[in-house]
Amino acid sequence: MNPQEMVERALAAARCDDCVVIADESSSANLRWAGNTLTTNGVSRSRQLTVIAVTRGADGSRAGVVSRAGVRDDQVEDVVQAAEKAASESSPAEDAGPLPGPAEADAGGPSSAGAPGGHGWDDPVTGTEISVFRAFAGDLGGAFDAAAGAGRRLYGFAEHEVTSTFLGTSTGLRLRHDQPAGKVELNAKSGDLARSAWAGQATRDFTDVDAGALDAGLAQRLAWAERRVELPAGRYETLLPPTAVADLLVYLYWSAGAKDALDGRTVFSKAGGGTRVGEQLASLPLTLRSDPAEPGLECAPFVVAHASSRDSSVFDNGLGLAATDWIRGGELASLIQTRYSAEKSGLSVTPAIGNLVLDGPGTGSADDLVARTGRGLLLTCLWYIREVDPQTLLLTGLTRDGVYLVENGEVTGAVNNFRFNESPVGMLNRVTETGGRVPALPREWGDYFTRAAMPPLRVEGFNMSSVSQAS
Repeated sequence: MNPQEMVERALAAARCDDCVVIADESSSANLRWAGNTLTTNGVSRSRQLTVIAVTRGADGSRAGVVSRAGVRDDQVEDVVQAAEKAASESSPAEDAGPLPGPAEADAGGPSSAGAPGGHGWDDPVTGTEISVFRAFAGDLGGAFDAAAGAGRRLYGFAEHEVTSTFLGTSTGLRLRHDQPAGKVELNAKSGDLARSAWAGQATRDFTDVDAGALDAGLAQRLAWAERRVELPAGRYETLLPPTAVADLLVYLYWSAGAKDALDGRTVFSKAGGGTRVGEQLASLPLTLRSDPAEPGLECAPFVVAHASSRDSSVFDNGLGLAATDWIRGGELASLIQTRYSAEKSGLSVTPAIGNLVLDGPGTGSADDLVARTGRGLLLTCLWYIREVDPQTLLLTGLTRDGVYLVENGEVTGAVNNFRFNESPVGMLNRVTETGGRVPALPREWGDYFTRAAMPPLRVEGFNMSSVSQAS
């Protein structure tokens, strides 16, 4: 039974007042390497069925959610019955509402495929295979040879996944989205393993990944690190590359839920009640936005909610998504809203979207920012990021795989690693220059969020709170 048939069988078996069925069909392929040699590769496939049963009554609506992997054809009705039983035993849902119909699903634009060239509902699932790496693997072999000849060792992995999501509802929606997602992470080490550098790239199909160029960039960073400079903790003018910017702003985005802000829990809560929507957050005209149709970062153009949370609602499944500005011209413009939280806040319905873009006034590269720096730090990436204080969104974490000293427009050496303490919201007001936006893989959050585009940023007084011995 294909996933489309599974959705139809589940809806036909439902005896509840309303029903949502989501079938996810996923396939993944991977390559791994160490010491300039491929080590493993593999392909896997999986299927998950989620049934959301809704019962309506005089005292409210109840939702029961059951998700199971590897459901056989003869088990579909069992999942539906389990969801209906869960609904009968649950309390009335505070986020309850009517399920979207065709008009609400189309509000954000085309919804059957999600992108030009997408598949229709009835088309077969194609997925991914190991052949997606064919050209990349050849280039990677050339990078291995170049690295070995120069005494470098390359480590890393490449992953590609395609998930086809089929969403059907008792209100007549039949929506499909096919989401490709890939990434490569490449780590280079000197022959004595004393120096390390990292590069990463997100991709939809690996046709845009140049392994040789990634290795050349790593070779330059290893050369910079031949000179070592010890620096104390303190506040430094810091150049954040796009990957580090992505890690900080993705966390800001994840923290921008309207319900938490309304409850006074977050940095986006307004003193005395309400939210900070309309307040200026950045000194430069920065715009943080999401768009399901963003070229190269395309994502689902409708809500897919496998469960309700403070930032999502199963009752919104199938609701159309449109381009949304979260910060516009430096001003907080929107928070992540379900239809339920929007009723409470009086703001527009702006559900979460699966990509994130930062636009700034600059057009240059990170190298251009370096050339205009008198003295400062250039980071590679951040990791082990954890929240310290939700009221200010203070984050702590570590630098990794290369912190470099910039003097008089040139990188003059590598410095020790630091622990940082920074709020991405507070940081926005200390951004003094941006470069041009480029695709960016968040290293810390790359397992969960790969579709981002960010510029490099110059930040005044970035807080390196202590020296770290991490390498």
